[in-house]
Amino acid sequence: MSGDSASRSRRATAQQLSSLRAAGVTRIASRSRKSGQTSSDTKSVPAPDATAATACSRSASLFNAPQSTMPRAEREEKLRILSARVAQCVRCAELSATRTQTVFGVGNPEARIMFVGEAPGADEDRQGEPFVGAAGQLLNRILEASQLKRAEIYICNILRCRPPGNRTPALEEAANCREYLDGQIEIVDPEYIVCLGSVAAKNLLGSMDSIGKLRGRFFNYGRAKVLCTYHPAYLLRNPAAKKDVWGDMKFLMHDLGVEL
Repeated sequence: MSGDSASRSRRATAQQLSSLRAAGVTRIASRSRKSGQTSSDTKSVPAPDATAATACSRSASLFNAPQSTMPRAEREEKLRILSARVAQCVRCAELSATRTQTVFGVGNPEARIMFVGEAPGADEDRQGEPFVGAAGQLLNRILEASQLKRAEIYICNILRCRPPGNRTPALEEAANCREYLDGQIEIVDPEYIVCLGSVAAKNLLGSMDSIGKLRGRFFNYGRAKVLCTYHPAYLLRNPAAKKDVWGDMKFLMHDLGVEL
């Protein structure tokens, strides 16, 4: 398939998956784990509809270096307003009728790294915070091993309501919730986005590839570098994949200048 045909195909897939408002051609950097060399090719990846703010230099703090000029207090207020809107959302009739509460997102509003998961589970629905169940506890251990603190990053999901029975989010549900995800990305303006699992990767990037094929390279989404890895819930069912996630975290931290 030619480069133009591949781009058109991916744009069509992206629109089907998440009804994105815009699409753009960006660079995908791929680095060999064995050689450490970097190569790049061109693919179509959805881009945010908002223009990225002017980047600023990294501060002395590795994990608290906002790239836009928006003051922290303004970010916090914008997130609070968006969260209040989410709490009143009834776009998905089934989800709004069965949820205990919405699960917006938590963390540092100036975080350089944003983690995006799939959807709230039973524990998250009950507590109103993402990744607080068994998968969340495993994520906390992964963060700690990677020299990250939960308070330093920002965490959210593709959906802000729990699907009944923890089923996979429907495409329409993800599309209904996309405005809120876009808003969080725009406000926090992370330098890195880590997609946890195929649902997050497919809906953010508009890719039909498996996590196994998406791992080991960065995708550009707006100005953010996107890394895809396995969801912690998958690791609970498949412990052998933990080594792959550890490799992905080493890859991420190396790009941040930290050797694990």
